[in-house]
Amino acid sequence: MLLVALGIGVLAVVVSAILGPKKATRIKLMAYESGNDPEGGGVGTGQRFPVHFYLVAMLFIVFDIETAFFYPLAVAYQKLIPFAFFEAITFVALLLVGYFYILKKGVLEWN
Repeated sequence: MLLVALGIGVLAVVVSAILGPKKATRIKLMAYESGNDPEGGGVGTGQRFPVHFYLVAMLFIVFDIETAFFYPLAVAYQKLIPFAFFEAITFVALLLVGYFYILKKGVLEWN
């Protein structure tokens, strides 16, 4: 299975190198912003690049993945030992610490 996974990774890199763009132009190197020309911020303009959207996207991924951890727990809850319940409570407590931290930092405020 490891060889298949490595083979797929190597194949993806090789196919990308063969079929990918060969000649870098200004338009090809331009940042993609939903089909619009990028404005403000960015590298080389001397302005700070706003990362708020990316922070919120990363938070979504973190809090979305936690549901993947809870699904097996919910399915097998009746068969699990009581220790699993305390593990889940610890996990929720850690998520709450992170949630209160991002609230304190104001990441979820869209001003």
